[in-house]
Order: sequence, then C-alpha cells, then structure tokens
Amino acid sequence: MKEIRMVDLHTQYLHIKADVDAAMQRVIDSTAFIKGKDVAQFQEELTSYMGAKHTIACGNGTDALQVAMMALELKPGDEVITTPFTFISTIEVIRLLGLKPLLVDVKEDTFNLDPSLLESAITKNTKAIVPVHLFGQCAHMEAILDIAKKHNLFVIEDNAQAIGANYLFPDGASQKAGTIGNIGTTSFFPSKNLGCFGDGGALFTNDDLLGEKLKALVNHGMKQRYYYDYVGVNSRLDTMQAAILRVKLKQLESYHQARQRAADYYDAALSGIEGLEVPVCSPFSTHVFHQYTIQVPAGSRDSLKVWLNEKGIPAMVYYPVPLHLQHAYDDIGYNTGDLPVAEKLSTRVLSLPMHTELEEEQLAYITDQIHAFFKS
Repeated sequence: MKEIRMVDLHTQYLHIKADVDAAMQRVIDSTAFIKGKDVAQFQEELTSYMGAKHTIACGNGTDALQVAMMALELKPGDEVITTPFTFISTIEVIRLLGLKPLLVDVKEDTFNLDPSLLESAITKNTKAIVPVHLFGQCAHMEAILDIAKKHNLFVIEDNAQAIGANYLFPDGASQKAGTIGNIGTTSFFPSKNLGCFGDGGALFTNDDLLGEKLKALVNHGMKQRYYYDYVGVNSRLDTMQAAILRVKLKQLESYHQARQRAADYYDAALSGIEGLEVPVCSPFSTHVFHQYTIQVPAGSRDSLKVWLNEKGIPAMVYYPVPLHLQHAYDDIGYNTGDLPVAEKLSTRVLSLPMHTELEEEQLAYITDQIHAFFKS
C-alpha cells in the first residue's frame, strides 16, 4: 500500500505532468511572468465555469477578502458578521481594515454559519455578512440573503474551501458557491480542490461596476496604467500559476467526483460507530469535500488522532481553537461560553485524509483502524 498522505499533490501532479510541464515551459519561453496571456485566459475560463459575470484573479485568498471589503468601501468602525469556526483569514482582514468583527455561532451538523442567529447580532453599524462555505459545502445562502436584503447589508462569500459546489434553490435552479452574494472570494492554495503551485486567489461578482473596481484594486488602484483611481494593493496572480490552474481547472469536476467517491466510502464504512458522526450534507448544497471531517466524542478525539498517526494515517484538527478565543483577538469582546457550538466542535472535529488520489486499499485501512480504536 502506498504511503497515506493528508493531501497527495505529488501523485496528482504525475497524472497531469505532461500538460503542467508544457504550460510552465510556455510561460518561461514567453518571459511574460506578470499579467501574461494565461492570466486573462484563466480568468475567462474560470468565469465560464463559475457562471459569474466577472472573475478577477489576485495574489491569494486572504487578499481577495481584503480587496472585497475595500471595494464595498467599508470604513473603520463598521461591523462585519462572520463565523468563529474558520481559518484566521476571514477575521484577520476585518481587523486589518479597522473594522469590527461580530461573530455568530455555527450549526453543529454542517459547521456553517447559523442564519437563525444572524438578526440578533445586527446593529445600526453592521454593514456586511461574510458566510464561509466550510469544508466543501455552502452555507444557507437563501436565508442569509433574505436577512441581508432586509437590513441592507452586503454579502461577501468566503469560498476558499468550496469552489465548484452548487447551491440548490427550492425552484430547482442552482448557482455556484461564490457567485451568489455581492462578491465571492476563493483561494488557490496548493491543497485546495483547485490549487496552484504557490499562492493564488480570485474574486467573483455579477456587478459590472464592482467588477471594474476589483480589477483596479488588485493592481494598485489603476484602471489605466499610471493613473490611479483608488488606493489599491499589489495582489496579482502570476502567469505561471495561472497556466497551472488552466490545466487543473479542466480536471476539477473529475477531482470532485473522486473526493465524493472517497466520502461515500468513509460514510458507509464508519456508519454505526457509537459516538462518531460522519459529515452531514445539506439539502440545499452539493458537497465537494475539501475536507472530510468527522465528530468524535471530546474525550476520545485526541487519542484517536494519536492512534491514527501511530498507524501511519495523518489526521488533522480544523480548528482546535475558535477565532473568538484566539489570543490575538482577546480585545474583540468574547469570552469562553459565548459561542458554545463552535467551542464544542473545536473539541470534537477530526479531518481524515481527503484528496483525489485516495485508493480503496488506503480507505479500507483508514476505516479499519478507526474501528479498531473504538473496539480497543
């Protein structure tokens, strides 16, 4: 059996090596390392895939979130609602821009923002909501959009973990995660479902004016060279990364299918273990399984992680401390017990290996070892 990896980017690369190597050589030969043709072509291809009107590539997913808030002209002191159970970028950019984060607890089954708690958090200073499509499936966007419309709030989707997931509306229509709110953001960090060989990110919008503004903001605020319309940033996707992403975008749907097959295997093999909960798939969203995250009784989670590691099986805790209890954010006004679901989940979640190259022999070994742990 091959070594089990949390993410097997090497084997994935070998399957597309000829195309990736050719794409990289094309960029080297062109010497157009910044704003080369592949960047514009990737933006066009991703726009088509996503069904958005505008795609603006940028340097990374964190920059994408910051630029989205800059484009909406959020001012210091404005409040932004988001989740405490996510990667730090989501709240980090709020603080860096002098905005005030308001954290709303998540749903225990899906890990995503709980819309039923939103309205009670809104004040006269609240300007935006940032739902995070965590682990590969959409937050409940319809409910979030209704509340945002009622209170005249912007919606910025943090779609770093769910690119390609479809939001399913009651009338049968569907829309890609990241294209539903005012602005969507994503990351192309190497381990993402659509990952490059370094840092990269993108923004999506269906608003023409916002599209033009976002395009300028990521390039120093320029619409025309050396004429600056906005205070911007330097956050460009380089040509090499765009060329690699063009190759991998063609594989994205097959990558999702591979992840879903692995998730189906996990679901079937792990069902019936007392106290262990497999991921719940929302009826309003497809799931692209950026992570396969189980819930283990709090007293057993860390022991199970050690057990698996000793058996050669990597497993990760995303996230061991919710954002409101991180020391860097002691001053935002939250205490232990304020967001009990996120706090509970941080003691129970464990993510198992999940990637496009998992083989049935590996999946059988992983799940057999989990059964063995609970029988020991």
